[in-house]
Amino acid sequence: MTERLYYTDARLTEFTARVVEVAGERVYLDRTAFYPTSGGQQFDLGTLGDARVVDVVDEKERIAHVLEKPARFSAGDEVSGRVDWTRRFDHMQQHTGQHLLSAVFEELFGHKTVSVHFGDESATLDLDAPSLSRERALKAERRANEIVFENRPVGVTFEDSVTATGLRKAVDRSGELRIVEIAGIDRSACGGTHVRGTGEIGAITVRRVEKYKQSTRVEFICGWRALARARADFDTLTTIASSLTAAIDEVPALVAAQAAHLKEAETDARKRGEELAKYQARERYDAAAPGADGVRRVVETATSMDPLRAMAQAMSALPKAIYVGSVASPPGIVFAASADSGVNAGEVLKTALNANAGRGGGSPRVAQGTVPDAAALQRVLGVLGG
Repeated sequence: MTERLYYTDARLTEFTARVVEVAGERVYLDRTAFYPTSGGQQFDLGTLGDARVVDVVDEKERIAHVLEKPARFSAGDEVSGRVDWTRRFDHMQQHTGQHLLSAVFEELFGHKTVSVHFGDESATLDLDAPSLSRERALKAERRANEIVFENRPVGVTFEDSVTATGLRKAVDRSGELRIVEIAGIDRSACGGTHVRGTGEIGAITVRRVEKYKQSTRVEFICGWRALARARADFDTLTTIASSLTAAIDEVPALVAAQAAHLKEAETDARKRGEELAKYQARERYDAAAPGADGVRRVVETATSMDPLRAMAQAMSALPKAIYVGSVASPPGIVFAASADSGVNAGEVLKTALNANAGRGGGSPRVAQGTVPDAAALQRVLGVLGG
């Protein structure tokens, strides 16, 4: 069994231990300060002797330290370990910040946390709420930061599961529990590493709220991550403001105005494109001789699908017309048929695509799809008369 030193001292970063077993890159010690991936929190990095620790795995009774290269240690050796403090403290900030934010959501709105995840750039918690308004998210963020500024003590105790009371989340384990308590707001059974006071969490920022399955997912960052993200956001805004020759506070209004103008321009360009396609479609239609069935067929290629789609729409509105358009790279087809042509474009194209490992479909008038290669494209065009 590995003695877990981080249970009693999350700030311990240097220690000595006895090697119990070596299995390739995996080293087992009698004691360790390295935290393994557990409870949503990521593993520590660092060194054992002069070897880099690249993963730490919880194997229930013991902890495996995975080294970058096969270990040169032997059972019985004494080794020195050093935990990467920057990474450890970042994890401590995020984890205690999550406890605090979860407690605040429950205190303010009765929303319980059903799951958590800690990533390299941000963390998330899922609430048992179908939705969460921006107003509530900001209220929880402000309340959590008020408690950060109060610098309330964060302590660790070991209590029997039978007598442990006031836990935010019920525990179905028996025996001794490790309890992490934020004074006056939260008591949770937890094996993770935590800061000593809420002030060490640093600023807590809610970054995003979104629906996730039957819950609401809240993305947040704490401490140094929040500062780094604020600096990156500020630098981005400064760059945008400079390009607009404006102050940062003027950027939202200017960007909104430019977006509106761009949307108007795109709408105007699309309408002009549709009108041009109508003229071009009529020109090509008039130049095509009717077949024995009285249907005029127009076949052409282009470098992109956009002009082909516009032509297909225009051709489908003409009497007794069929249109076949294709792009060589990536291989794609647009197929259109007028209502009086006797052809269902969607059904015909889908059948041809299915026979050639393609994908796509559409309406009886206009359909489009893709195929894996040039040979398949030629086979589909052969079916369509192109």
